[in-house]
Amino acid sequence: MMLSEEKWIIEQDKFEVSPVKETLFTLTNGYIGVRGTFEDLFYNETPGTYVAGIFNKLESNVKELVNLPYFWGLRIYIKNEYLNPLNCKILEFKRVLDMKQGILYKKIRLKDSRGRITKIEGFRFISLKRRNLALMRYSITPENYKDRITIESFIDGNTINTSNNPKEKAKHYILENTLALENEIYVEAITRDKKNIVSIISSNDFNDKFFYRNTKNNINFLSEIIEIDPENGKSYTITNYISVLTSRNIKKDFLYEKNMEEIKKARTLGFDKLFEEHKEEYDKLWKIADIKIEGDKKADKALRYNIFSLLSLANPEDNFVSIGAKGLHGEGYKGHVFWDTEIYMLPFYIYEYPEAAKAFLMYRYNTLKKARENAMKNGYKGAQYPWESADTGEEETPKWGEDYYGNKVRIWTGDIEYHITADIAFAIREYLRATDDWNFFLNYGAEMFFETARFWVSRAEYNKAKDRYEINEVIGPDEFHEHVNNNFYTNYLAKWNILQALKYVRFLKENYNEQYRKIVEKINLNQDELKKWEIVANKLFIPWNKESHLIEQFEGYFKLKDRTISEYDEKNMPKWPKNVDLSKLNDYQLIKQADVLMLMHLLPEDFDFKTKKINFEYYEKRTMHKSSLSPSMYAIMGLAIGDHSKAYEYFMRTALVDLENNQGNTALGLHAASAGGTWQAAIYGFGGMYIDKNEKINFKPWLPEHWKSMEFNIIYKKKLINVKITQNNIKTIEKILPCNK
Repeated sequence: MMLSEEKWIIEQDKFEVSPVKETLFTLTNGYIGVRGTFEDLFYNETPGTYVAGIFNKLESNVKELVNLPYFWGLRIYIKNEYLNPLNCKILEFKRVLDMKQGILYKKIRLKDSRGRITKIEGFRFISLKRRNLALMRYSITPENYKDRITIESFIDGNTINTSNNPKEKAKHYILENTLALENEIYVEAITRDKKNIVSIISSNDFNDKFFYRNTKNNINFLSEIIEIDPENGKSYTITNYISVLTSRNIKKDFLYEKNMEEIKKARTLGFDKLFEEHKEEYDKLWKIADIKIEGDKKADKALRYNIFSLLSLANPEDNFVSIGAKGLHGEGYKGHVFWDTEIYMLPFYIYEYPEAAKAFLMYRYNTLKKARENAMKNGYKGAQYPWESADTGEEETPKWGEDYYGNKVRIWTGDIEYHITADIAFAIREYLRATDDWNFFLNYGAEMFFETARFWVSRAEYNKAKDRYEINEVIGPDEFHEHVNNNFYTNYLAKWNILQALKYVRFLKENYNEQYRKIVEKINLNQDELKKWEIVANKLFIPWNKESHLIEQFEGYFKLKDRTISEYDEKNMPKWPKNVDLSKLNDYQLIKQADVLMLMHLLPEDFDFKTKKINFEYYEKRTMHKSSLSPSMYAIMGLAIGDHSKAYEYFMRTALVDLENNQGNTALGLHAASAGGTWQAAIYGFGGMYIDKNEKINFKPWLPEHWKSMEFNIIYKKKLINVKITQNNIKTIEKILPCNK
């Protein structure tokens, strides 16, 4: 196995236990995710093994993505003494995330207290071809001794969620049906609400003679022991096959039998064949999704890491899961799904991996029933999508949290941050426009679109005195301000949602009348209701004085205490202006992240240049970027108005959010939305891509001076468009994709 060239690798050259590195070196295929802990599983690491869609609540405040048994355990003993790197002299160390091949490689040479030198080298991967499989191969070389070596390969069932927080830590599964067989160890982790079973089987191949071999079942810790009497300087290789299946898609009574079949099939195919299949899948994806920046190695690699993360998180085979805000890389936000997926990540998938985009939208369709129930519970009609979602689509937002001073505060986002419902409708439109997938829209998308419009019509309140409809008591994208009236982003996108739904009604009625009749009959949509939609949309208040061009984020925003940012920290992040009470952010014009500007990015054709420029200059001075979602939008909008001064700075801030931990919380998992925002900043920002009103794709690029070129691919309307931009030229080449694209 050869490592890829430097631009494809993220390297660690110093041995240390680091929760940030654990996140960065996570491997996932959209089904299984395993944090980048060492195989030894040191006591101060934060192991995480996750399977998409496996949640549990019980004693926790809300459902959490379950931290399942760790299955890549591997420890080496010399004459029954654990070869602990923490107690040895490190002679050589290298750990590499190879993004091109989707592997985590490690090489370490250790000198123990007795002077014995041992080299351990190998890699692991989670198959992109056969998503239930995880594989690992390591060679062990005793360089200057012949003492007996014991290799312990194990599954650790002692893992818990939020292990470093005594108030929130929880064990969400119990082990049952644990088996130590002749050639396999097997466990079934059952979530404590009894809804899911995760079946894990581990089997090893060893390339040489052994003195002793056996499996052990110590209840929560199952292991296979191999002992050898080694030759000095000879390498010994252990190959570990793992298969993970769940009761989400296999009947509980057949899990063991099916998983035994899977592990035998994997061993028959062999490690090398499975690895080749895995690499071929990555090659297919990289041929389309890779972006090449010439003249800026740091930006080139940082952008590639974000793309790798997004590619690794997609699973087009599962229509019942979506991407949590922290990916499958950690337990931040409990594994919940937010608007991040549709607004920040989905554009990448729409234009680079449309099969995955469709699967994520199908998750929203498959949780539509719960969105309807959520609306009804809150006194509204249609579908109200939850602010935080897990497996079923119920609202999962916790009710309480802490402010910047550590005070207990009520979390209102799950109650009144409604804009996610319009965000999902917007994503459906974006997918349809780019793919022309009318089959999806007729069978699933239109129903969601009409039900979200129906929600907004019922949510709008009629103000008789002003003869207008309003949407009051909300939180917009800027979460510093709660219980505000007529948030510009929310009202505008709600109106857009209703008007766009009416357009689709007319279009389907004229062009797909039979399917249209089935949809309206299913959801009981009649002409009287459609007339009400038109009335509400036309009278829905938008707080926008077009004469001044400056848009008020919500009613009363301009009356708040005005503070502007003048200082930045060592990571070039804004510092709080002096004399700001962080427990009363509602009182200030300071905002958490892009709000008004976010909408201008989504619907650029609705705003002229002067309006974009005036609002960019006003809100930039007041945006604290306390969300990783924010910098990418300012990069895009800065470039849109020709303000190039900070575009590169904002781009690098979002591109390096995890690689340099510039938000300070990478240890909790990937900033998945920021990864999507990084791609958008590259393509919409520097690449200048936009779709005009005639649905024609256009490019108006601008590159930083030190960039010689940028090259990327876009899938649009079943065509693959290769775009190469230099400082003086832009060249595009189109070719027709096969029908399945």
